Amino acid sequence: GVSLAGEAMEQGLRDCCRSIRIGKILIQSDEETQRAKVYYAKFPPDIYRRKVLLMYPILSTGNTVIEAVKVLVEHGVQPSVIILLSLFSTPHGAKSIIQEFPEITILTTEVHPVAPTHFGQKYFGTD
Repeated sequence: GVSLAGEAMEQGLRDCCRSIRIGKILIQSDEETQRAKVYYAKFPPDIYRRKVLLMYPILSTGNTVIEAVKVLVEHGVQPSVIILLSLFSTPHGAKSIIQEFPEITILTTEVHPVAPTHFGQKYFGTD
């Protein structure tokens, strides 16, 4: 698994799959330009031989996930072995990712044009 989600989704994954190896990517979007910038990436050394669960709770524009997939590809991961797990996605976000990486699999619990920002605040305890 590779977490863009901080600890939130990661703990659930650890609880159910104790032996899973977890990598981390820290990406932040510039408020003004909406450009996503990679600040940190650390993966298991054999990540290119693994299937990758990429966890990102709320998929809005898709920019952050696209940058994350680019980093994974730079580390030898084929997009076809990446499964993006998100709790929520906008149609625009999902389309952006699929246009850039058609082979990726996206699993989400809900697709809706308006991203639930209040959900993120509750989920991450930032309200």
